[in-house]
Amino acid sequence: MRDKHPVSTVSSNQEIEEFLKQAQQLTAPAPGDARLIFSLDATASRERTWDHACHLQSEMFLQTRELGKLSVQLCHYGGLNQFSASEWLQDTNSLLNRMNSVKCLGGHTQIARLLEHSLKQTRQHPVQAIIFIGDCVEEPVDFLCQLAGKLGIHSTPLFIFQEGHDITAAHAFKQMAKLSGGAYCRFDNSSAATLKALLSAVAVYATGGRRALLEYAKKGNPDILKLTHQLK
Repeated sequence: MRDKHPVSTVSSNQEIEEFLKQAQQLTAPAPGDARLIFSLDATASRERTWDHACHLQSEMFLQTRELGKLSVQLCHYGGLNQFSASEWLQDTNSLLNRMNSVKCLGGHTQIARLLEHSLKQTRQHPVQAIIFIGDCVEEPVDFLCQLAGKLGIHSTPLFIFQEGHDITAAHAFKQMAKLSGGAYCRFDNSSAATLKALLSAVAVYATGGRRALLEYAKKGNPDILKLTHQLK
């Protein structure tokens, strides 16, 4: 469902430069226990991708076994103003059970609500990374960029994976990822292997930092190399 009002994709150059200066000074998470927010758009158009994510989520835990403990919080929005955040989960079965109970429902995007929730979480106890999977933006981009910049100040990068070719969403997602100190990558719904590698890469980063991600990138996946090049 699309908003009738046009969405601005222009942010103040001064604001962007200010946030980027702060984001560039951030350090990657230290090895050890890590918290990762795994968030998805669960509106009606996302059902097929949600099913893909259910099958692939176990890789996030498998790839971090030797790096430290990973705790994942599942967040999603859909329907009429519905937003949900799980407890912190530490194994693939718990996460899969939560994901299997979700039904995708039509509605507008609630990315700002997700980012505000993420800010609250990382202020209480540091969150090392946030994964967001979505295909469109129906909210004021300036405000989303402001929230993304605040996440960057807290050393909580956004890793945004866009499905599809929506130009407005691409502009917004790229700005948000950059301001948070994170990274952006587009994937096709038919490329499950790509999404699998991307989810694993972020889990590795959250648990072991940039050095661990660089080691993981040596496996040769070009999309993972794109992520590492974007990180400060």
